[in-house]
Amino acid sequence: MSAASQYREIANIVRIRVQDGTYARGGQLPREEDLAAQLGVNRVTVNRALKVLVAEGLLRVHRGKGTFVRDLPPLPRHAAVRHSREHRERGESRGALAAELTELGYELRSDNTVGPGRPPEHVAEILGVAPGTDSVIVRGRHMKVIPSEGRGEVPVQIATSYIPRVIADGTPIAEDDSGVGGISSRLAELGYGQREIEERITVRPPTEEESRLLEMADDQRVYDITHIGWTADDRPVKVTTYVMPTHQWDLRYRYPVDPTDG
Repeated sequence: MSAASQYREIANIVRIRVQDGTYARGGQLPREEDLAAQLGVNRVTVNRALKVLVAEGLLRVHRGKGTFVRDLPPLPRHAAVRHSREHRERGESRGALAAELTELGYELRSDNTVGPGRPPEHVAEILGVAPGTDSVIVRGRHMKVIPSEGRGEVPVQIATSYIPRVIADGTPIAEDDSGVGGISSRLAELGYGQREIEERITVRPPTEEESRLLEMADDQRVYDITHIGWTADDRPVKVTTYVMPTHQWDLRYRYPVDPTDG
């Protein structure tokens, strides 16, 4: 077996051991020299294999302590259904993510900022507002998950929503607590119910600030999602940008197709 094949095989063995629970979520792996002895390879091969799994997001390194399995498995994100009113208001939740995490047995903690602000140019263009003035209400959220075992907080996404002030001013959308169902439910109550959702997705390296907030390694990547809510009369009333570690999310899309096809 070649050296390249060998370290990939070791990475796969460790990956399987995480999947079957041999190495528990949040638990520490054996030392590299011990793993090497167990698997009959040298430490350099083990080190290279573990670096692959750190880049994947399966493992994390604590300097001076060792290598650990990530506390949280990838979270499913069912994009086609998560923004229905029934979905986002389940259990009096404040939005889709909070409802989803409760079902999974997790708790959401969010550091929020709310207030008037200037939208990025691409957001201003979508919403048809001025980019150089405080033309939108900006709702910034640094969102973390507390696993059911209570091992601490895991940062999972940075979400920033932009709503035109002509819609949001003087409403709960501009307040810290927007109420059950979040801003999408408030928009519906104001007569701006979203009938169509568009998401534009790219993958890129995180910025230095994003890397710090999301606790990411240098060679990991984020999903950069621009989420647009359109009303029945084709008016964009909300843009949310999501920055999400790719290793932490399982994006799922299911939607109807033309019933005349086939």
